[in-house]
Amino acid sequence: MTASLSPLRPADTVHDLWAEKPVDPKTFSSLRRRALLEGCKWDPQVGDVETLSPFPLVLKSSVWQRLASQAEQLAAEAIAAEEEIARRPELLDRLGFPRALRALLAENSALTPAAGRVMRFDFHYTTQGWLISEANSDVPGGFTEASHFTPMMAELFPHLRPAGNPAEIWTNALAVAAGPSGVVAFLSAPGYMEDHQVIAFLAARLRESECHPHLAKPEQIAWRDGLAHLDTAWHRGPLDAVVRFYQAEWLSRLPAKSGWEYFFRGGRTPVANPALAVITESKRFPLVWDSLSTALPAWRALLPETRDPRDAPWARDDGWLVKTAMCNTGDTVSMREWMPPRDWVRTQLAVRLSPGRWVAQRRFESVPVSTPAGLRHACIGIYTVNGRAAGAYGRFSGKPVIDFAATDFALLLDDHE
Repeated sequence: MTASLSPLRPADTVHDLWAEKPVDPKTFSSLRRRALLEGCKWDPQVGDVETLSPFPLVLKSSVWQRLASQAEQLAAEAIAAEEEIARRPELLDRLGFPRALRALLAENSALTPAAGRVMRFDFHYTTQGWLISEANSDVPGGFTEASHFTPMMAELFPHLRPAGNPAEIWTNALAVAAGPSGVVAFLSAPGYMEDHQVIAFLAARLRESECHPHLAKPEQIAWRDGLAHLDTAWHRGPLDAVVRFYQAEWLSRLPAKSGWEYFFRGGRTPVANPALAVITESKRFPLVWDSLSTALPAWRALLPETRDPRDAPWARDDGWLVKTAMCNTGDTVSMREWMPPRDWVRTQLAVRLSPGRWVAQRRFESVPVSTPAGLRHACIGIYTVNGRAAGAYGRFSGKPVIDFAATDFALLLDDHE
């Protein structure tokens, strides 16, 4: 994600966002335990670092309404752009996809129907106002923290309220897509606990709607005449919908016999997120904007300048960062001043060897928030479900890079302005 060029003093922090006092240790210990046992938050600690904040950050409701409206506009523009790009295969070559995925997206066969659409747009307060660092269009996470941890924190601050419950809204939409029998498979990759906890949490919420969710991996889906069937010891039979918490580019690396193509084209069982979601998931999406007839005013206003790394001075100008086209959780965000010299040399080599898989983005100056834990750079990920704002996932860090090691916080709204 994008970062600040220099730290700012507490006096410079934004007045639209602030921290409350921490809850007492005994109460927070109970809340943390409930998040673990009830909310599938199985990674409340990374190494020696606590990943749940004992205090919430608070946003003015009027600011939330503006950001939520912007997220909805971003979502509408993204879907329109995806549909246009899908009709123009030559543009897919610029997005940094693996060859097999690019070839499949370029085909003319029917797209597999969608079981709904969820996105998350990551907003940061900067010296230029609110901007986004990226969109999580393909498999956005954070539902456990946004829909279980946040409401529990809200109970302790009765003068504040959550921004929404994205898991509830999303699973309600999935229940409608699945129909009366409601047999749904949630897919994730084995070995990724952070992904498995998301689908376990969503499945538990969907079960409350009298549906029948099952956790699985893509290899356990058998496609017969375009219909998805689950073939496991705990369930064998047809599915009414499939939810893939499994990145599109990962699916394209599976063997052909797995039938991974049906998740995108030729399938008759609805899948969420749909195939075209990967188009705006690519961090190289801005490189095709000038070739589109689709207007993108919100994206152009809110996303920092983005270029092909061959067209940006990122190697000598610290005002730029680089990241891979399919960057997830900030894992490949690279900036010289925040990296050991050896890692920076490796990044430079990787970019120069495969520039079409990377992107350069102009950095913004993130304004830190003064909190009981010190100055923290905050990221507010706003969800949209089928185009409507549905809630938020909050993370902050002592450094301006928001990555997998960031702390999750509850975002609450203040209606008393």
